[in-house]
Amino acid sequence: MAEVDAVQLKEEGNRHFQLQDYKAATKSYSQALKLTKDKALLATLYRNRAACGLKMESYVQAASDASKAIDINSSDIKALYRRCQALEHLGKLDQAFKDVQRCATLEPWNQNFQETLRRLSTSIQEQLRVQFSTDSRVQKMFEILLDENSEAEKREKAVNNLIVLGREDAGAERIFQNNGVALLLQLLDTKRPELVLAAVRTLSGMCSGHRARATAVLHAVRVDRLCSLMAVENQELSLAVCNLLQAIIDSLSGEDKREHRGKEAALVLDTKKDLKLITGHLLDMLVGKKVSGQGRDQALNLLTKNVPRKDLAVHDNSRTIYVVDNGLRKILKVVGQVPDLPSCLPLTDNTRMLASILINKLYDDLRCDPERDHFRKICEEYITGKFDPQDMDKNVNAIQTVSGVLQGPFDLGNQLLGLKGVMEMMVALCGSEREQDQLVAVEALIHASTKLSRASFIITNGVSLLKEIYKTTKNEKIKIRTLVGLCKLGSAGGTDYGLRQFAEGSTEKLAKQCRKWLCNKSIDTQTRRWAVEGLAYLTLDADVKDDFVQDIPALQAMFELAKTSDKTILYSVATALVNCSNSYDVKEVIPELVQLAKFSKQHVPEEHPKDKKDFIDMRVKRLLKAGVISALTCMVKADSAILTSQTKELLARVFLALCDNPKDRGTIVAQGGGKVQERFLADGNDRLKLVVLLCGEDDDKVQNAAAGALAMLTTAHKKLCFKMTEVTSQWLEILQRLCLHDQLSVQHRGLVIAYNLLAADAELAKKLVESELLEILTVVGKQEPDEKTKEVVQTARECLIKCMDYGFIKPVA
Repeated sequence: MAEVDAVQLKEEGNRHFQLQDYKAATKSYSQALKLTKDKALLATLYRNRAACGLKMESYVQAASDASKAIDINSSDIKALYRRCQALEHLGKLDQAFKDVQRCATLEPWNQNFQETLRRLSTSIQEQLRVQFSTDSRVQKMFEILLDENSEAEKREKAVNNLIVLGREDAGAERIFQNNGVALLLQLLDTKRPELVLAAVRTLSGMCSGHRARATAVLHAVRVDRLCSLMAVENQELSLAVCNLLQAIIDSLSGEDKREHRGKEAALVLDTKKDLKLITGHLLDMLVGKKVSGQGRDQALNLLTKNVPRKDLAVHDNSRTIYVVDNGLRKILKVVGQVPDLPSCLPLTDNTRMLASILINKLYDDLRCDPERDHFRKICEEYITGKFDPQDMDKNVNAIQTVSGVLQGPFDLGNQLLGLKGVMEMMVALCGSEREQDQLVAVEALIHASTKLSRASFIITNGVSLLKEIYKTTKNEKIKIRTLVGLCKLGSAGGTDYGLRQFAEGSTEKLAKQCRKWLCNKSIDTQTRRWAVEGLAYLTLDADVKDDFVQDIPALQAMFELAKTSDKTILYSVATALVNCSNSYDVKEVIPELVQLAKFSKQHVPEEHPKDKKDFIDMRVKRLLKAGVISALTCMVKADSAILTSQTKELLARVFLALCDNPKDRGTIVAQGGGKVQERFLADGNDRLKLVVLLCGEDDDKVQNAAAGALAMLTTAHKKLCFKMTEVTSQWLEILQRLCLHDQLSVQHRGLVIAYNLLAADAELAKKLVESELLEILTVVGKQEPDEKTKEVVQTARECLIKCMDYGFIKPVA
């Protein structure tokens, strides 16, 4: 009975194959394989499934299935030829040649086999020629680089060639096979910056996407040596070593997403030990006194990117647990560093913020309360262990640590605020005569007052403290920080006009002072950053944001700060811009609930008159005039963990608000806002394919966003209209679905895309007219427009007019 079912499933698979439904055919053949032991039938099923694999470009599977058929019958000519085809696609030309040679022996009259033999023979000869020439080139390059007397121009050319060769898989393999790693180690030993940098970049290319080579390089160069290279002051070299370590980590953890086969898969069975070794060395770097600030930042970036789970659905968070147990105290030490104290480690402007972000990521990656309790206890023990009545520096470090945690997992930071002695120490430091003590205390107060519900103690006790410091201090650094604290408390009511914390006009005065400091270039960048932070809070007030956008020098000063190496300012700038453009989430006001709230004497949120659309549009125009786009494009390119998903969301909101008026889009592109489109035009990436496929998702919000992006891309570049039709065979079906969508905003975006494709080229337009899209456009275009549908109907009619211009359709008389 099972044999009969197997034959029926084979026939079913054949029918699916003829209909070009290769997935269904594969499924039928696979089910049949489980039901039969007949060797002839097994060979046929494996051979047929190999054919499906070739059609679906699953060449590894196709070669494997063909091999199983050949194992049963060594003269199975179809299986031999299919394996030949699969091996050729996998680049195994010598093995493919042997298979087709066997086919030609069995059927010498078959012209197809003879042609394949000739083609493969030519390809193998070319491959050997390139291989031998590459081998000699590699040797020549190393000779030039290791010869101290070689000309500078030749050495520079050899360096660039070596790096390029290392990025190509075939070139990387030739370097590896020609004792290249040992020779690259010799380059590292020269201690000459340009040669060390070249060696690191070449190694990075060799490790990318190749687990066996990455393992060999890691063991040959050693983690401690890589970390010592990353610890140097040279920013370019430090970043290059960081990229090399990331390439190694990606290859070892499988993040490179490439397929590992045969010997390579067998060479590296367990990479956990190597990954743990790298993690341990990175944690040691955090507290190393000889590590540069730049090196410490790179170590933090690598830990942030690679330790927490990327998908919380994955159960295993063992890497985070390892770091919590073995490195949390080290991370807390970085967070608690106070610049200008003698014991401070070398830092950059970004180091402490990066450490706060890492703490936040680790805390979010914990799966249960016991894990979070353990995390909290380590923090509590570390902070309370720092308190020392005889050593004020230790007390300052303790409060600085609390301040750093408050910038990470806020709830954990609040629990630490409740520790005995923390608040008392903050108050004591406010009254200290040392500048550094006051700075740390004021910053801690600022971070402690993030939420209105949590800031009651600070509002009650902190305002008087901050006002007193503001009045008495003559130090500009402290003055600005105390002002920010007051700004933060003054904006605790958010956008609600009826919940102002301070008297009428007070916030405007605070904002004016912030703008004054922001424009004062004689003040250091770190201090001016606090002025932006103050404005990030105060611009929730409509009067403040309206004044701010009229102060062009202040806006431009903020934009210039956003372009500096200090990336801690990104979130504050993004927040201020979101507030000025009113692109934050606004809860829908239901009139019935408002009346009910008034009746029961509950507070009803009030909208400021300057938060109405006319004022918002005017502010957007002023932001564009001040050059906001160049600042935004610079911010989104920041290669740092500080550019968090929250900051990216804020920047996206600002971009969307700026693009709301179609008349402003030309200005945005002119200022550099369209440069992101170049990434979609570039070959070798799936960005456009992803956007097109997202347009076919069932989630309306995702569809709306993706269709909007695709409409803008196809409007900006005609080439993207053609590329859209090539990235996926589903493009036309997806476009038709968009044009029929029941949500008007999605439908409008779909019709704009259709118009762009029609306008791009007559041949492309003809393809669309010959599909069902013409019928869709006709149905939509014939509708009587109302206030809601007028844009949709008008766009559909413009599409039909474009078709008439081409002469594809004629107007009805």
